[in-house]
Formats: sequence, structure tokens, C-alpha cells
Amino acid sequence: MEKPIIGKQSYKQLWFVIFVSFVFCLVLLCLDYSALPGAKNGVSFLVHSFADALNTQKTNQLVPMDKTNETIAPPPNFTRSYINEATQDFPALENNVTLSNARRENKIQDVGDQQSSDDRKREDPCAGKYIYIHHLPSRFNTDVLKDCRMLVKWFDMCPSLMNLGLGPKVVRPQGVLSERNWFETNQFLLEVIFHHRMNQYKCLTDDSSVASAIFVPFYAGLDVGRYLWGFNTSVRDSSAYDLVNWLGKKAEWKRMWGRDHFFVAGRIAWDFRRQTEIQSNWGSRLMSFPESMNMTMLSIESSSWSNEFAIPYPTYFHPSSDSDIIRWQRKMRSQKRRYLFAFAGAPRPGANDSIRGEIIKQCLASEETCKFLNCQPGGNKCDSPVEVIKVFRDSTFCLQPPGDSYSRRSTFDSILAGCIPVFFHPYSAYAQYKWYFPKNYTKYSVYIPANEIKDCTVSIKEALSRFSKDRVLAMRKQVVKLIPKTIYADPRSRLERLEDAFDIAVKRVLKRVEKVRTDTKEGKDPSVDFAVGNRWKLKLSGIVGDHPLDQFF
Repeated sequence: MEKPIIGKQSYKQLWFVIFVSFVFCLVLLCLDYSALPGAKNGVSFLVHSFADALNTQKTNQLVPMDKTNETIAPPPNFTRSYINEATQDFPALENNVTLSNARRENKIQDVGDQQSSDDRKREDPCAGKYIYIHHLPSRFNTDVLKDCRMLVKWFDMCPSLMNLGLGPKVVRPQGVLSERNWFETNQFLLEVIFHHRMNQYKCLTDDSSVASAIFVPFYAGLDVGRYLWGFNTSVRDSSAYDLVNWLGKKAEWKRMWGRDHFFVAGRIAWDFRRQTEIQSNWGSRLMSFPESMNMTMLSIESSSWSNEFAIPYPTYFHPSSDSDIIRWQRKMRSQKRRYLFAFAGAPRPGANDSIRGEIIKQCLASEETCKFLNCQPGGNKCDSPVEVIKVFRDSTFCLQPPGDSYSRRSTFDSILAGCIPVFFHPYSAYAQYKWYFPKNYTKYSVYIPANEIKDCTVSIKEALSRFSKDRVLAMRKQVVKLIPKTIYADPRSRLERLEDAFDIAVKRVLKRVEKVRTDTKEGKDPSVDFAVGNRWKLKLSGIVGDHPLDQFF
């Protein structure tokens, strides 16, 4: 077999390949050409450059490289520490050609630190919205529901727990309600409904360190409701006391001392504001504990404290889509109203300041223009969604006098039915639901001072008859517009474009916590005005309208 003949030209090509290979390896170990134009990374750039050099000396034995498909990974020893060591003596080359990986990463980090919050929000739609749910011991929530017959002394609450707290479905809407999304919802089940809604919140996180706010799923109202009658103060306070002790030991609490925490109570604030240890005094002390005063507290009716906020009572309508709401709004907007005004309720003969007796008297005297739904014990019409909505949808105005407290679930039932609410005290709505109702209360409601009813100086029929047809239509339009804001969507679904009462509450809590963080960063005391008492005037300060409210401050 003959030996291959290698000419001088072949030797030159061989030595050229060896020389270029040596230079390539040396440069590869010393420099990172990732910043050069046209290169995907430093390694691929050098590899392709090497291939080009070979191709300029191509022979019949060398095949051109396919630049479009080749991907070369860095060698295993191409570490950051090695790059730093290899480039520390080449500052001039670094400035003129590229940055070392370490310097480059530092600059990227600097840029990241300088990004505005708006930039971060564009990158992450949940930035500033993450919520962490405390994993409370079951005794504070789910265990409370086990003995459901004892939740309220006067009736069995077990059926009300069906459908995630929405209650039994309305099976016979009788042409009054739409065919679905209606439930016999109990007014005290807000804690359960809100908890289930929170469980499907789109920006939940299991990492509390990235959370903007922290939700405490304590069933406060259902817990204390078991012990409001016939139990001493120690029993009434037991769960609340254990809860704040549990929270105070958590790392999440110590970051902001609870000012990023919030909870929901399904009863009025008065049920949690007992000030003494006198056994006959009403309620628990949950909202009076120092730890509670560091949290944002949401309830169906607030007191004068600035860290309390009222959110709507749960009504009977729990839509599963935007279109369900829009269809109902359209129906209520076009509904013909045969009565000028209506009242659903019962008298309060034992309450000296109650105006309900006079309201019922005036309604019965105006039988053709007023519809009265008697809610005295013994009947069940006022517990029927069909009966309540039927009365309100047939009426232009719905009277909402104070009852056991300033606010009423009936207010939200009337809004749901497109009926204009008539209030007799500013604490019934104007100082309560500031997140939900317009500041100019004359756009969606009528205000008649309670003392004018009590003194029999005002005829309700005459006062309401003075509103022009155009004014009534404008107010009804506003009321129907409020419907999405005052209902809680079905927790098993999610609205796409409309915001319900839950969405608004969460948004405002996040805004409140963000203000605390901002104040802290600016060196301000975050406790200033966070929880201040006797602030009815503050809660009413933004109200505008054509009736003076100063008499109530």
C-alpha cells in the first residue's frame, strides 16, 4: 500500500489550522464576546469566526459549517469565577470590547433595582396584588360549622351552608327571578362566602414574603353568634383571644405588626366592640384587642373606628358570569313599577327612637301607592327571595329605616331590584359603604331626617311624589348601575370584566396596606390615623348632597 503524498501546501494548511486552533482556545479561555454585534453569545461567535477562518483556507477535505443550525454550549469549566480571574488584567479590552459576565450581571441587577413599580406591574399582572391566606387551626373556621344547628339560637343554619355558603338554590323563581344564580342566602354567611371567594382569587400566593396583604379567615360572626345569649364574657372572647395570640407569634405578623392583615366579620361591628367585663354587656371584644386595632376589619356594618370598613350584606343573587349580571340589569331597568314606595320589615315597639311604627302607619294609609311586606315573626315571606324581590321590583322607592342597627340587608335587596333606597339616618349607608356608593348620595337615594318622621312633620308620600319623572329615571339608572358592586359572585366561577363586592373590598384593602408601606418608607409613623376612634365625621367628610348632615357629627 502506497503512503499518501503530502505536499508543502498541505503542510502549510495543517500548521495554519494548528495555529488558529491555539489562538481560538486561548481567546476562549480569556474573553467573553457576548456583547459583540451579530453574536448570540461569546462562544458561538468565536466558533463561527473560527469556522470562517478555516473556510478561507478550505481544501477538498474541509466542509463549510452550517451557521444557521449550529449551537455550541460553553465548556463545563466556563464559570464566572474563572472569567473574573481571566479578565482582571484586561480593563482596556473590557471597556472597548465587552463586559465580563460578573460586571454585566451586576449592571443588570442595578437596572432591575431601578425599575419602577409600574414596570414591574407590566411584567407581572399580580405585582402589588398578591395575597397570602393564613393557615389557621380549623377551630377558627371549619370546625365552627360542624355544629351548624347551634350557630344561631333561633333557627337551624345547616341548610344555609349549602353551595359554599350561598344556601339552597331557588327552585321556583315564579317569573320574578331569573332561572339560575338565585339562592336563599342567609345574611350572616358573609364570612364563609368571602373565604370561598378568596380561595379562587387569581393572585394568591403560598409565599407570605411576597404577599401585599394577608387574609385571616376567622369566622368571627359565626363563632360569637353561638354564645351571644346565655354565656359569660370569657366564653364569648375565647376564640378571639386565642386568635390574636396565634397571629402575634407568626413571622408574617412581625413584618408589619399586623398592618397588612385583614379579616371579615359577618355581623355588625357592635357585636365585637364590648368595652367592659360586665357579664350582661353585649358581644365579644374581638375588635377592641390591641392586635385587632393593627388590622383592617371588614364587616356588614362598621363603627366609628378608622380601621373598620363596611362591605355589603350578602343578597340572594350570586351570578356566575358577566352576562348574568347584564341581563338582570337590563330587566330591572325596564321593569314597570306600580307602587310609589314600599317597606319590608316589622315594627320595633320596644325601641323608643324607632320610626318604623310611623312608617308602617303612613304606608298602610297610602295603600294604592305603598306596598307593605310584613316581616313579623310567624310568617316566612321576608325570608323568601321571590317575595322580597317581587315587592321591591314593583316599587320606585324602598324605605330603609334603622332597625336593630343603623344598616339593613334590605338596602342591598332593594338595589338588586332597581328600587331607589330611602334613608332616614346617614349612618345607614352614607358613612358606611364608602367604597361602594357615590359620594353624592342624591344621585342614587333619598334622605329624609328621622326626626321629621317621628314628629309627623313630613308625609313620605308627598315627599317622594315631588321628584320629577326625569329625576326618578336618573336615580334608577344609578341604582341599577350599582348592582354589580353590591353582590357577591358565585365562588365556583369568576367574573371577567365586572367587579363585585368582593373584588372592590380586596382592591381597597391592598390600597390601604400600600399606603402604610409608603408612609413607612418615607419615615412617617404608620400608626397615625390607622385606627382612630370617633371618626364618624371623617367617614362623612366626603359626602355631598342637598341635605345638611352636620347635626349628626
